[in-house]
This record gives sequence, C-alpha cells and structure tokens, in this order.
Amino acid sequence: MTSPYGSWSSPFTASDVARSAPRIDGARIVGEEIWWGEGVASEGGRVTVRSSTGEEILPAPWGARSRVHEYGGGGWTADADGTLYFVDVADRRVHRLRRGGVPEPLTSSGPQFGGLTLQHGRLLAVREDLRASPHQRAIVEIPLDGSAATEESRVRVIAGGSDFFAHPALSPDGSRVAFVTWSSEQMPWEGARLVIAEPDGALTDLGADTALQPTWSADDELLFLDNPTGRWNLYRIPAQAGARPESVAAADADTGGGLWVLGTRWYGALDDGRIAAILTNGTDELVLIDPRASDTAASVHPLDLPVTGEASIDDVSGTWVLVSGAGADVERGLWCVDVADGTIVTVTGGAPLDTDWYPQARQVTFAGPNGDVHAFDYPPQNPNETAPADELPPYIVMVHGGPTAHVSGAASTAYAYWTGRGVGVLDVNYGGSTGYGREYRERLNGQWGVVDVDDVIAAARGLAGAGMADPARIAIRGGSAGGWTVLSALVRGGAFAAGISRYGVADLRMLAADTHDFEKNYLTGLVGPLPEAEAVYVERSPLTHSERIDVPVLLLQGADDLVVPPSQSEAIRDALAARGIPHEYVLYQGEGHGFRRAETIISAAQTELRFLGEVFGFEPKD
Repeated sequence: MTSPYGSWSSPFTASDVARSAPRIDGARIVGEEIWWGEGVASEGGRVTVRSSTGEEILPAPWGARSRVHEYGGGGWTADADGTLYFVDVADRRVHRLRRGGVPEPLTSSGPQFGGLTLQHGRLLAVREDLRASPHQRAIVEIPLDGSAATEESRVRVIAGGSDFFAHPALSPDGSRVAFVTWSSEQMPWEGARLVIAEPDGALTDLGADTALQPTWSADDELLFLDNPTGRWNLYRIPAQAGARPESVAAADADTGGGLWVLGTRWYGALDDGRIAAILTNGTDELVLIDPRASDTAASVHPLDLPVTGEASIDDVSGTWVLVSGAGADVERGLWCVDVADGTIVTVTGGAPLDTDWYPQARQVTFAGPNGDVHAFDYPPQNPNETAPADELPPYIVMVHGGPTAHVSGAASTAYAYWTGRGVGVLDVNYGGSTGYGREYRERLNGQWGVVDVDDVIAAARGLAGAGMADPARIAIRGGSAGGWTVLSALVRGGAFAAGISRYGVADLRMLAADTHDFEKNYLTGLVGPLPEAEAVYVERSPLTHSERIDVPVLLLQGADDLVVPPSQSEAIRDALAARGIPHEYVLYQGEGHGFRRAETIISAAQTELRFLGEVFGFEPKD
C-alpha cells in the first residue's frame, strides 16, 4: 500500500511501548536460581524481584529502589540461601526478607541507602544522610541482627564525609574494604580515587585517575577500572601504598563509563582467574579475558551473546556469568553463560524481534565543526507500506541525557513505534558522549550548549544532505540534558521544524541553584565556575533567548522531579505563551526524573505522535 510517511498503519501502540521489555534492575545467582530486579510500569514503576523458578520474590506494595545520589542503583542483593536484602522505595530503609516471611527493617528512618552488596556474609552499602549540613555520605556495614533498625549508631561507618562513595569491596579475609571516592566538587568521570580502609581505620589511597569497580583478586591485590590513557581499561594493583598498577588486556575500547547509578558492573572475575568484561566502542561487545595469556590479543575471546548495548555483567559464580542488556535484533533481556562449555540460557526477555518491523540500526558518522559526530540511524520500515516516490520521510533526532552517557543502536519498541508509521529516528552520540574514548567525551568540557548543539545540527543536516530525510520535517527530541540540547538547538534555529523537551533544562543559573548534590558542580566542568562564569550561564541558557524559538514545542515534565524541577519547563512555557508560539505543556503527577508509570509512558507517546502529526502534516492511522 502506498501512503504518506507518518500515516502508515502500524501494529505498535503506545501501550506496546509501555509494555516493551522491562528494565532489568540488577541480577544475582542465588544457589541454583537466578534472581533479577524488574521494573513494573503497570504498577507505577515499582521494582520487584523475580526468580527463574517463576516466583515473585518481592510482592507488592514493596519496591526495591534506591534514591542515593538521586539516580539510585544497587537497591537489592541476596544471599545463597534465598534471603533478600532491599531498599524500599517508600521508606528508603534497608529491609530483609526471608523466603516465606515478611520484610523486616535493618536500618532506621532518616538516612537512605544504595549500592547494597553482600560479601562474605556481611552487608555493605553506600549511605546518604540529607539531614546533615553539609549532606553526609559513607561506606557502611549494616548489622544483620536488626539492631540498627532502632539504633542508627549500630551502622558501622567504614569511611565517610561530604564527598561521594561507590563500589565497596570486602577483601577475602574480611579485614579491608576497597572503594571508590570522588570530591563533591567534580563528577566521578572527572576524577575518582581508589582507596582501601585498613583494619585500624586508616585509609590507604592508591591514587588512580577515574577509578571504577574494585574487585579483590587476592588478599593483597585488586582489579579495577581506570582511564589514564584515554580509554577505561582493566588494571590490577598490589593493595599497598605506593604500588603501581599493571594493565590487563589493554584495548582501544572502554570497559567502564559514567558512574550515574550505584552498583553498575562492567566486568566480573571468575574463580579460575578469567574475567568477563564489556568492551564499548559505540556498541557493546562481551568478551572473556584470560590475564594469564602472554599474548594480549590471544587472551581476549568474544562471548557469543546477542547483546550490543546497555550491557552489564551483573554477577559471576563458578563458571556462570549473568549478562543483561539489549541487542540489535532481540529485546532487552537477561542471559546466563556457562563459560565451561559455552552454554547460553535466556533467563528473561531476549526474545527475537521481527526484523520485518524492527529496523536494524545503521552506524553513521557525520562531519561536524568539532570533528566527527557518531549516530545510529533507524529508517522508516513497514513491510506493508511504501511512501510516494517523490516524498522524503520526516525524522526525529533523538538526544540522550547525561550528557555524559551514550546510546548504542539496540532495537527499541519505542523507536519502532515511530519507524513503523514512516517516521525515521536518528539517535545521536554528540561530543561529550561516552563509549568513544576520553577525547570525544571531553570535547564538551566548557562547551555544553555549543558542541552538543553543533553536533545534532550537523547530524540532521548530514542526514538530509544525503537524501535520507525531508529537511523541512526534522524534529528534535530529548530528555533532561537532552532536553537542554533540544531547547538550545531551537534557539540556534534553522535546522529543526519542531522540538520535544522532556524535563529539559532551560536556565543554567536556575539549575545550579535548584539541582541536587550529585550534580551540584557538574556545570563547573560543562560550562564554568560560578560566579566567575555567570555571564556565560546567562548567554548559553535557552530561556535567555527564548524569543528566537519560532517553531512548535512540546514540553513534558514530571511533577516530582528533583533533578530538573518543573520550574524549568514552566519558564519556557510562559515565554512561548507570551509570544504566541504554538506549544503544549503536560505535567505528570507522581513522576520524577524519567517516566516510569505505564499511564505516563502511554500518554507521552500518544501526545508526541499527535503533536508531530499536526506539525508535519500527516495523520496517524490511530
């Protein structure tokens, strides 16, 4: 059937987007079972814990979700006997749930916890106390006898202060704890140290550049990730002051990334000394590293998994490796690999996708004013529809958040929702994105609102110049930091016919004043220090130049967002209204920074489709 782009009949609904493969929130090998955390959009985004036996371990209304550093992570762990330890999203206390029992608190009200990890029978965590001034954080041990549920002082502080902490790792003999820490004046990818808490309470600083994920390989040696050469790679180091690290299988790819979420794992050490790891260079590759091999190239062997993005090495035990992620032709899922014989078992999700409907992302590179710009192109695809020969498709340029993050070209029902209707998607890893090395990531230093805008405009124009998109019907869409780039690009003008900003930043001074601790000084590196750079903050902010926005804008916002409060979207809304620029503003009650509820996801997808149909002159079938 021949129909205009955007009006194609598609089986994908907004409900399908909400139901599409749920987010995996950590996974553990528990005896002979595999447990994983799973977001349930139909239950308000509650994170439950499920077992490979089919049992739901954590029943409603309980939800395992941390809010430490606001982005959380590491909201649950478990022991081999089937006891669950979790942070409840409602009271932010740590609870224990014995199988067949009811949750019992292990910590008192007040502080919040994340990055839970059970090692050698001891429960370690990152604690954040927002009652103190300045706010205090620490690596702590939570007693398992329940005494800290009524006596807060029973939680043992291993290392603490006003700085940030992550990745506690207990030595095999239980005497020392390694961890990562960074100053409250910077972000972890700008500088993070590897430190050991000694038995006497002293701290041994092993230095490091931007350290991640320490793991003890013996009582006197650590594995960890670092980025001194421009790529995050594996290193090992004797656990003593003055020691020098040794590279393990150096690669021109990243094993590591932005530490936004506690508990993120990029590798896992097996009992026999081999290491399962993620290598990222645009897309993700899973490999098995044998550090004992004399030839670096011979020591690295690919693992035959369909995961190409969002990869995480969630757990290792014996010869089992748990890997979660998404693929180019499979839905998001969780897999268990037995490296002894190569057996791969799909634990949950991971179903093959219908490639008649799901386009394969095409890696593309465009020339920009600051260098190459990397992106993934998802062209319109529908086995039952074609467009008139003289018509070019409308496109949405997607801008990821962070900005220190990246996209990897995995298949997506949210994107198929567009491509099946005849609207292409271009997912851009603008300068500042991870996954291409430090130089590419640091291209954004001091240039947020300049380089990212240059790059998305270069990508849009490059796509149109290649005859792949209708230059008059290219929209731009992004959330959080991506929303900032949307608004900044609309201020620049000339490239986009419409913009969709989800909880986007509109005013830098407002963001600096209102945002939470974790990102309080993020802007120093991205823009400059205050008050010295205040004039730059004013000049760069889309709100300052809102009169230059002359195309329709859709603003979507969570009412409970503490990272980018509603005041940001509302300031842009008011400025557009004052000038009569077509716009819509939708405020979602009960949503924070990122949409989790099924009803919100459905509403947002339907609203965006209707909005672009009106702007671009197509009528969606549904």
